Amino acid sequence: MSLLPLNTLRDGVVGLAILAGIPIVRLLLSLVVLRLQPQYAYQPPHHILPQYDFVVVGGGSAGGVVAARLSEVPEWKVLVLEAGPAPPPETYVPALAFMSLLPQYPGVWHFKTVPQKHALKNFAGQKANIAQGRALGGGSTVNGMFYSRGNKRDFDRWASLGNPGWDYNSVLPYFVKAEDFRGPLPPEYEKFHGRGGPLTVTPQPPTTLARQFLKAGAQLGFPIVDFRGPIQAGFPENASFTIRDGVRCSTAECYLRPASSRPNLHILHSATVLKVLFRGKRVSGVTFEHNGKVMNVGARREVIVSAGALRSPQLLMVSGLGPSEHLRRHNVDVVLDLPGVGQNLHDHIIVNGLSWTHPRNSAFSSPTELFTPSSVHQYIRERQGPLAEVPVNLHNAFMRVGNRGDPSWPNLQILFLSSIFGDDFGTVNAASFNFDARRFKRYFGDIYGQSGFSMRPILVDPKSRGSLTLRSSDPRDDPYIDPNYLSHPDDVATLVEGIKLVLALGHTPPLKDEVKAKFFDKPLPECVGEGPGSDKYWACYVRHMANTYFHFAGTCKMAPSSDPYGVVDHRLRVRGVGGLRVADASVMPTVTAGNTNIPSIMIGERAADFIKQEWHKLTTFPVHHSQQRYKHYDGNTRPKSSSAVPFTIVPAISRRYKQT
Repeated sequence: MSLLPLNTLRDGVVGLAILAGIPIVRLLLSLVVLRLQPQYAYQPPHHILPQYDFVVVGGGSAGGVVAARLSEVPEWKVLVLEAGPAPPPETYVPALAFMSLLPQYPGVWHFKTVPQKHALKNFAGQKANIAQGRALGGGSTVNGMFYSRGNKRDFDRWASLGNPGWDYNSVLPYFVKAEDFRGPLPPEYEKFHGRGGPLTVTPQPPTTLARQFLKAGAQLGFPIVDFRGPIQAGFPENASFTIRDGVRCSTAECYLRPASSRPNLHILHSATVLKVLFRGKRVSGVTFEHNGKVMNVGARREVIVSAGALRSPQLLMVSGLGPSEHLRRHNVDVVLDLPGVGQNLHDHIIVNGLSWTHPRNSAFSSPTELFTPSSVHQYIRERQGPLAEVPVNLHNAFMRVGNRGDPSWPNLQILFLSSIFGDDFGTVNAASFNFDARRFKRYFGDIYGQSGFSMRPILVDPKSRGSLTLRSSDPRDDPYIDPNYLSHPDDVATLVEGIKLVLALGHTPPLKDEVKAKFFDKPLPECVGEGPGSDKYWACYVRHMANTYFHFAGTCKMAPSSDPYGVVDHRLRVRGVGGLRVADASVMPTVTAGNTNIPSIMIGERAADFIKQEWHKLTTFPVHHSQQRYKHYDGNTRPKSSSAVPFTIVPAISRRYKQT
């Protein structure tokens, strides 16, 4: 039996020590975070009012934005109810983003899909583990912080499906409004970005290893693009992340915390909404549970449901909005038959396991080297260094594979990172992603503890559609989640083309010769009979090794009245009832070609302006970026009387965010 190299054993021991020491790490981080980010902002209100103007269900990527923006109107009383806790201490540290994938991590919902007929064949029970944000800030508190808006054509498609005002030129001002871009920009790109908005976006230059990935793309003829401009397809020169001065910039920290000093905004975390209440066909409030007590609170104007693409449709259904036969089967009193609630579920799906090993080199550092005494000391003192950045040499590229479609509209994303599934000796990755433990070890055991990188193709324009249905009428019971992965043959074909592309990238001189990367070419045992290297083999590989990328969308679809499966209209109002909107990724008719956090924030910004306009508190909408001016209430200023309401433009508001 061969002995493992000393440095391999060292990293394995370090990795296990990190896992064993998580409680200690959290305790130390609590002291650091409390010093940097005082927790008073998230203390519950002294008392809950019997009625608010607006109740926002969910304080996540979209809900945190909606609540903060509505509280800019001083005379409106706003309550945001979040099922999860305040952001856990480690979520502030960018390099610790991986912790949200750990089993039983407290800041996320831990769901599982139902067994998948066409996919997940190497996963326990053919089910996917689903981690969704369950804390103030939602997904923006636990995600990888990658800044991606999607593609221009994503939004033009939304408009073409009968949703006026959602084309790219209409939504761009809201991306700009939200953003505080920190870094230089070519003059011609300034119009695509915001300076001084609530959400800080910081460019992070590629690491030495990531630069080899960019060189590999250039070798195959792909353009090196600047995501900061209008072009998405290609290999980005720089990646950008939602990080401010070495700390994660979630919607909790960058929207809710600055707004929390306004007396008209109440933030209540660890409060689970159980039901939306109706008086006839109009919303009257919600029922929620907090500290073991069940309470009702009224909504004078509206309830905005922003619980995410999995919880929002569940809440609508247990409240009586959904497919009537399904609701009656679970003894739910039907308020309105809405057959589209829970339908149109789809997600990005990622192919795992494609790995390259390389000799150890200080230029291609191991993730465990983040946790040296010097890096910890540097972060505590200066909020700089490895812990202040996204780890594992993360980089992304977008392109269209196959022979059909617009080449500037990607159907594939490649995730590049200096991590392979065997590098932790099977201690975390298998359990985190619900791999079948026996099959995981049989396949990856040969590269346990080795240094390397992976390139993972991601399907960003899936055609497969699934559904979410109730397990029971109790909202505390997890719903049945069936994404119906890979049920459409085009999805498999696109991922096979993606695999062939990353294999070609791995064979280019920048990776093969300069990095000395070697592809882990062990055939997947379950697919050997298909002839390793053939399209049939790779199709089999996809069905066994692809899994969720956690970007669920579409379950409360925005659509015109002619679409029987539409749930909300183009102003996000729920069909057939009054005083109820949905604002989160569930309203997307089709998921965006890229991570969904930033589009969800944009949806929150739009929802707040829709509400302000309809209640006559918004004098102007954002217009085209070339004429961009916004007028809003500044939550710092109080009018002398209800008729003397001060207005200010966005830069004044954003200065307040930066000073807080």
